[in-house]
Amino acid sequence: MKNLLFALALGTSAPLLADTLYTNANGYTLDGGGVLHRFATLVVGDDGRVKATLPAGAALPAGTQVDLAGATLWPGLIDAHGHVMGLGEERLQIDLRDTASIAAAQARIRAGLPASGWVLGRGWNQERWLEGGKPIGRFPTAAELDAVTGSRPAWFERVDGHAGWANSAALKAAGITRETKDPPGGQIIRDAAGNPTGVLVDNAMALVARQVPADDAARRDLVLAKALETMAEVGLTGVHDAGMDKDTWDRYVRFASSGRLTARIYAMAFGPANRAAIAPNGPIDWGWNDLIAMRAMKLVSDGALGSRGAYLLKPYADMPNTRGLEIIPADELKRLVTTASAQGFQVNVHAIGDAANRATMAAFAAVPPAERTARRHRNEHAQILDMGDLHSFADLAVVASMQPTHATSDKGMAEARLGEARLGGAYAWAALKKSGAQLALGSDFPVEPPEPLFGLHAAVTRQSRDGLPAGGWRPWEKLSLTDALAGFTLWAARAGHAETKVGTLEPGKWADFITLERDPFATPEGQLWQIRVSGTWLAGKRVYSRK
Repeated sequence: MKNLLFALALGTSAPLLADTLYTNANGYTLDGGGVLHRFATLVVGDDGRVKATLPAGAALPAGTQVDLAGATLWPGLIDAHGHVMGLGEERLQIDLRDTASIAAAQARIRAGLPASGWVLGRGWNQERWLEGGKPIGRFPTAAELDAVTGSRPAWFERVDGHAGWANSAALKAAGITRETKDPPGGQIIRDAAGNPTGVLVDNAMALVARQVPADDAARRDLVLAKALETMAEVGLTGVHDAGMDKDTWDRYVRFASSGRLTARIYAMAFGPANRAAIAPNGPIDWGWNDLIAMRAMKLVSDGALGSRGAYLLKPYADMPNTRGLEIIPADELKRLVTTASAQGFQVNVHAIGDAANRATMAAFAAVPPAERTARRHRNEHAQILDMGDLHSFADLAVVASMQPTHATSDKGMAEARLGEARLGGAYAWAALKKSGAQLALGSDFPVEPPEPLFGLHAAVTRQSRDGLPAGGWRPWEKLSLTDALAGFTLWAARAGHAETKVGTLEPGKWADFITLERDPFATPEGQLWQIRVSGTWLAGKRVYSRK
C-alpha cells in the first residue's frame, strides 16, 4: 500500500485522487516571513500540494473530508543536520547510549553479541559513566572490551562519532602498536608507557574502521529503510544528510525512483572526492518530485568536545596540554571552501571549537560576497564561539546550523572543558539570532536522539529532559517556541534551498505535515519532549500512523 501511495505522488499513470480536506484541525503554520498562523482545515490537492488553509467556520470546497477531531496539525519537521545511514545503523547495532557505567556497557554488549563476525555498536560516553558513584574520568580500554568480546574484533563508536573504542583483536587487525604514529588530525590514546589503550580519536579512527567488512547492498538497503521508518515515527518529513558517499546517493536515487523514500533528503557530499563522484557536472538541484537534492559539500574542521578533539584557541581547562585537533589546516580549508563555492556548491563545515569556528568563518570570508549570498554556506554546529567572532555570521551571510540538544547534553562537560569565562559564545542561539544571523536547527542524529520534539524542548528550556538545571542552562540563550518551530521548518528549508517547496503549509508547497497527540503551544515547556507524533504525511500521503 505504501508503494502505491508513493507511486501516486511520483506522478505515474495511476488515476488521480480528488482534493482531500483535513477538517477539525488545531492547525499551525508559519508563513514565509515567519509569522505564525492558525487554521482549522488543510486542503490538499490531488497533486500532493497545499491548496489552502481555512479558518474555523469557512465554507469548505468539494473533496474527500478527513476529520482530525481536534488533533494538532503542524508542517512536517525538517532536521537540518542528521546522519541518515548512521541512524539506520544505530537501530541495527548494539546501542550503548543510555549506559551509566563500563559494567553496564559490558552487560549490554554481552547481551547483544552477534553469532559471528565483528562486534559493532555505538553510543558510549565516558562523561556519563560512573564508578563507585563518581565520574569515571577516563576513556574505556581494550581490555575492558576484551572481557566481553574475547578474540573477536570489536569496534564501538563514541556517541559523537569522533572517537572509537577497539578491543585487542581490532587493534591487531589494524596493525596498531606503540610504534604506530598518530595520523594528521587524529590521536591514538596511549597509557603512560606509550601503549595504545584502545581508544582512537577523529582521523585515527580510520585505522580500525577500514578493517570492518563492508555491508552488502541488501543490508545497506535495510539500513536506509530502518532510518526512514524511524524518521517517519518522530515526525521528520525532511533531513539534511550531513556527509554521505556516492553509494548512499545512488541508494537515495533508487529509493526515490521506486517510491520507497518517505522523507525529503538534502544531501551533503562528504568531502571533495565524493562531491566529484556524485556531481561531476555541478550541483544537483531538487528533483524526483523534490525528494532529493545534492548541492552541498560537507567538510570537518575539527573534532568534538567529548573526546577533546574540538580545536580551541586556548588549552582545555581540564587538560592544559592540548588544544584539540585541527583536522583541516586553515589554508587548506579556505582552498576547499572557495573552490567548491566557485563551482556552485554550498559548503557546510563542521566547527566545534572556537579556533575551528574562527578558521571556518575566515574561509567563508574569502568567498566573494554575492557568491556567499547565493550559496548560503553553513557553519555546522557553531558550538563554541569567541565573542568577537559572533557577528561574523550575519556579516558573511553564513547560516548557523545548530543542534539544541547538544547544549543540554553537553552543559556539564562544556563547563569542565572550557571553564565559565569561555562560555560566553557557547551554544549561543539567541545571541546569534539577535545579531541577524540565519539559523537552522537539527539534532545531529544518531549523536543525539532523532526526535525533533526533544530539540524543541531543549531550545525553549535549555534543560535536559530530567528538568535540569532549574530555570535552564545559560537561560538567556533560550528561543521562543515559535522560533524553535521555525528552526525545524522554515529556517531549515531555507538552509536547504527549499523554502519555496516545503517548511510551511502555504498554497503551492508540498503537503508535508504531521499530527501531534498534544498541542505544544498549550503544553508546559518542560513537557514538550513527551509529546508524541500520531501521524506523518509526505506530499499528502500518509507514511506513518501511531494507531
